[in-house]
Amino acid sequence: MVDNSQGHAAYASDALLATKMNLNPGGAVPKLRDGWFMRDGCRISQPMVFPTDHPTNADQPKGIKQVLNERGLWRQGLHLDCKKPKICSIDSIDCCARRLLSQQPDFLEQKSSVQEVIEAAGHLCIFLPKFHCELNFIEFFWGAVKKYLREHCDYTFETLKANLPKALESVQLGTIRKWEHRMIRWMEAYRDGKSAKDAQFDVKKYGSRQYTSHRKALESVARRFDEPSSTN
Repeated sequence: MVDNSQGHAAYASDALLATKMNLNPGGAVPKLRDGWFMRDGCRISQPMVFPTDHPTNADQPKGIKQVLNERGLWRQGLHLDCKKPKICSIDSIDCCARRLLSQQPDFLEQKSSVQEVIEAAGHLCIFLPKFHCELNFIEFFWGAVKKYLREHCDYTFETLKANLPKALESVQLGTIRKWEHRMIRWMEAYRDGKSAKDAQFDVKKYGSRQYTSHRKALESVARRFDEPSSTN
């Protein structure tokens, strides 16, 4: 379960992103991983880099025009980007070359680096809603971790590096489950159609506390959940 933040939306250097490509071959752009497209019901792999024995562009990025040509999608008069203002229509799929390529299945399926790493390890990656700390119990976890680090701090980087694994391990699994249960109560309140204020009141009845900031879980609240309890 991952925060829906800008940092977690970053892509690998070789990710299939049309924004990283030039219209023509070569140039100061990264070499992208192989793509694919469907033809006559068959999935065809497509390198995004010319082979090393190519007569003119050996080992160079192909460029959007070449990639679209190989897929049978290039047409004369197609510009790299839409003319000013450079904002493609939401409903358009082929208004410009960059938009056309970005709407192809292999480019649409491109995942962020975080998601690729998590799924490669055999796990399911779930991105949490944006700007809803109450639905993101990892904020309580980080609050407890930061509190541990402050309590064991001598203001040196070496101690911080040594203490970080200990801080992560200091949060008990039972505590994390309590935070998860609290998040579920928020979700149930929202599903019932309650406003944020009414939902907060419902959750508070179960021993929760109000936030003073919409984007931040209080560390005092996070640590309070870490106290021994006979209830789950």
